[in-house]
Amino acid sequence: MIFMRAVVIDTPGDPDVMHLVERPIPEATADQSVMRIHAFGVHRYEALTRAGGSPSVKFPRVIGVEAVGEIYQPSTNSTLKVGQKVMTMMGGFGREVDGSYQDYALVADTNLYPVDFDGDWVTLAQYPENFYTAMGAIDSLKLKSGQSLLVRGGTSAVGLAAIKLAKAMGFTVTATTRRQNQLDALIANGADQSVLDTDNQLDTDAQFDGIIDLVGTVTLTNSIAHLNPGGGVSLIGLLAGEWIVKNFNPFTLAGKFLTVFDSTDVKQSLIDEMFKLINQNHLSIPIAKVFKLEDIVASHKYVMASRELGQVIVDND
Repeated sequence: MIFMRAVVIDTPGDPDVMHLVERPIPEATADQSVMRIHAFGVHRYEALTRAGGSPSVKFPRVIGVEAVGEIYQPSTNSTLKVGQKVMTMMGGFGREVDGSYQDYALVADTNLYPVDFDGDWVTLAQYPENFYTAMGAIDSLKLKSGQSLLVRGGTSAVGLAAIKLAKAMGFTVTATTRRQNQLDALIANGADQSVLDTDNQLDTDAQFDGIIDLVGTVTLTNSIAHLNPGGGVSLIGLLAGEWIVKNFNPFTLAGKFLTVFDSTDVKQSLIDEMFKLINQNHLSIPIAKVFKLEDIVASHKYVMASRELGQVIVDND
């Protein structure tokens, strides 16, 4: 029997409830393959889950919604090969079943996605959730090259990914931040213009063909007001933590549209298109800090306290 490391949460709480244990490497089934996890991103919403903020998650649990790695043992029905490079995300991973905070994971074949990428594992780990969510949001707006896009919440990891992808697709990109000292950083990360977002109001009179809103319901009405006729808002985040749009007038959407991209709806074709753009244009976002699995407690403390741009990564190698 071969053992691996896993970070287990028995009961939710502060970061110290996560503890490293040894357990046997799982075995493949008819429709589940064993993935060797080389790296994964750490997200604020995982810290929320760890603290007990996701009522649907039952404990004990190994959390973590995404990972990159390779096939260790394919299922009996799988077309995947040993050593094949894959990523996994969502699909109940880290919520309904044990997720990425471990060396190996048993993953449903329907939730394993081959990737075409020649870089190292830490670099690859920035892409699954961040870039796929951004890619899906851009796709949902049905923009054409040359049109204008606003990324509201541009300093988040998904926001930075949206800037990179949108520029590679030929859009004129404006990005927002609530902090004056981050305006230049948005330009440095590829935005054509940066705008201050103060008290949920944009500090500009500009109109846009499409808006990706990561801040959420509290900025939605203002986002709609900044749309050109025929334009749309793709709501993909709740950075402000509010679920309900207060005093919303649906008639403000006349001649415009509102959509919500669901990153749990993962399509291999969109992943392939995404990595084609990444590879052709050498796209990446800043990596804020890299931790080892044994330092997972420190990684959660860092994620919750830091305002550094970019993605926090755990390197299992």
